[in-house]
Amino acid sequence: MGFSERLKESRKQARLTQVEIAEKLGISQPAYASWERGTKKPTQENLVKIAQILNVTIDYLVGNFDEEITNNKLEDIEILFRKNSEGLTDEEKSLFRQELIAFMEERKKLFEKDD
Repeated sequence: MGFSERLKESRKQARLTQVEIAEKLGISQPAYASWERGTKKPTQENLVKIAQILNVTIDYLVGNFDEEITNNKLEDIEILFRKNSEGLTDEEKSLFRQELIAFMEERKKLFEKDD
């Protein structure tokens, strides 16, 4: 799955329209739509804002994650995060996400030792 697909999927999971997210970013809806179509890429600044608005990591959006978190592990973490982070402050959400990733990596290490 590429950036544009992850972006669209994350927006839908956040239950936002293209118009709503474009307004939050201070850009036009057609400019945002070009990112979801894959014809253009957002600036680094807008990428950071998108990740914050959608409560996902930049690494998830762009597909830059370690081999240790591949094979749908990142998607699993995002699902766990979304289901359990409602009502948390932005700071608490950030800490919670980091703890989930660390937990998944430690579990993987434990299972590898048993093999």
